[in-house]
Amino acid sequence: MGCCNSSHNVAIKTAQEVRDAVREGYAAVAEAGPTAVGLSGGCCGGTPASADELARRIGYSADELRALPQGANMGLSCGNPAAIASLRAGEVVLDLGSGGGFDVFLAGPKVGPAGRVIGVDMTPQMLAKARGNIAAYRKATGLDNVEFRLGEIEHLPVADASVNVVISNCVINLSPDKPQVWREIARVLRPGGRVAVSDIALLRPLPESLAGMVELLIGCIAGAELLDRYERLVLDAGLEAVRLSPKPQYIAALADSNDPLYGRILAMLPAGTTAADFVTSVDVTAMKPAG
Repeated sequence: MGCCNSSHNVAIKTAQEVRDAVREGYAAVAEAGPTAVGLSGGCCGGTPASADELARRIGYSADELRALPQGANMGLSCGNPAAIASLRAGEVVLDLGSGGGFDVFLAGPKVGPAGRVIGVDMTPQMLAKARGNIAAYRKATGLDNVEFRLGEIEHLPVADASVNVVISNCVINLSPDKPQVWREIARVLRPGGRVAVSDIALLRPLPESLAGMVELLIGCIAGAELLDRYERLVLDAGLEAVRLSPKPQYIAALADSNDPLYGRILAMLPAGTTAADFVTSVDVTAMKPAG
């Protein structure tokens, strides 16, 4: 299916159906490119021009974007988690749902030759795309400090207490078992380690006409958690110092880009409302207790 094909307005009921739909949608983006599956921006992906513009509007610098291997930025971001995390030399960083390697390749120079960045993604096509860009990254930076592993974010292929920082960009909202994702984050973090996530959250429940649409799930909206419940997810996993920072500029950028998914959402919302009344990007930071 096309990642956001509007003919798929059906409810997804089981966790496995959710994973299969997400995997299929993002495989299409990796193989055919966002424009080939009818996307122009946002979590689902974008054209090279719109992807760079969206990235700039949510906090990436022009220098960062120029330094990326070709094709690594597919417009799948809703924030800049590596910047939020203030990465330091020598740290081990884990990126959940690393896609084409966008944030992994940006984090690598920040942690330097003594550090390491591990990307995990459940879509083989995305993994192949990211691994295919490692040679260009090595040539440009002189660093050999990034890797990509196949796996689900609910069951991370990473050892206990082995990571200083967990980052993720517009991915946790796609999981059908978000409490398990946050338990996994707590498991792999070292004591005193930190998490910096950019995600999509709901300000209020979506109208019933939208909540079950496959295209909205893969577009990072239908699977999102209510903002007022998000903190509890993180605390229940055993993390502390949780901070949520809503970022409405992401939804504003989608509105300005004439994104087709945004247009379909707008057409189905109650009169007098916009997507920004229901959905926001949010930066989430937290720490694992040091004891």
